[in-house]
Amino acid sequence: MMNNLYNCVIVDDEPIAREIIESFVHKTPNLVLLGSFQNAVEALNFSKKEDVDLYFLDINMPEINGLSLAKIIDKNTHIIFTTAYRDYAIDGFNLNVVDYLLKPIAFDRFLQAIEKIPKKTQHKIVVENSEFKNDFLFVRSERKMIKISFNDILYIESLSDYIKIHLDDQIIVTRETISNINTKLPQHLFLRIHRSYIVSILKIHSYTNEFIEVSNTALPISRSYKETVLQKLAEM
Repeated sequence: MMNNLYNCVIVDDEPIAREIIESFVHKTPNLVLLGSFQNAVEALNFSKKEDVDLYFLDINMPEINGLSLAKIIDKNTHIIFTTAYRDYAIDGFNLNVVDYLLKPIAFDRFLQAIEKIPKKTQHKIVVENSEFKNDFLFVRSERKMIKISFNDILYIESLSDYIKIHLDDQIIVTRETISNINTKLPQHLFLRIHRSYIVSILKIHSYTNEFIEVSNTALPISRSYKETVLQKLAEM
């Protein structure tokens, strides 16, 4: 399971609790932190634009509590409850969540929860990666489907519900989220470095701990993706 990559968010109204879980996520190679939110409304709005695999979800929060949010989000999204109240455990497991972590949370207990994420997610990733039989994809732009070779892509930039695909000689704009386009790209050729950027590994000219340079453009590596990005680049 540890070879799988999970996009996750943290939802907790306590800043210190969020910081602790954030530090745990950054220490765990197969977790990518997309966002950290102090209330359920912010997290729910965010998840409509991004593909979230895993929620670290506090239960006792104002307005919409964690139990209510768990009933709203996509059933395919995994949930690990985090709370200071042991009494909520039964309610949490009735919702078929991955695990229930009682605060204060120890890192080894955190890792045990990650190991409980169902193995079927790994099967899904293998199937998706095996689907890349071509070296191109089609995107809709200006009322027609345009064929784009993977080798021509420099980087992809998010514009909320649209993306800019930067090629060697042009920019193509299409209505698509960056998370969706990421699933259509072969992962051995492309690397997501930020919630707003995906780069072609073959087009990388240079990089630091903070930026990747592609075609004389410096693209930021976000803190959430930094560990995964630098590890993958170091292995090449």
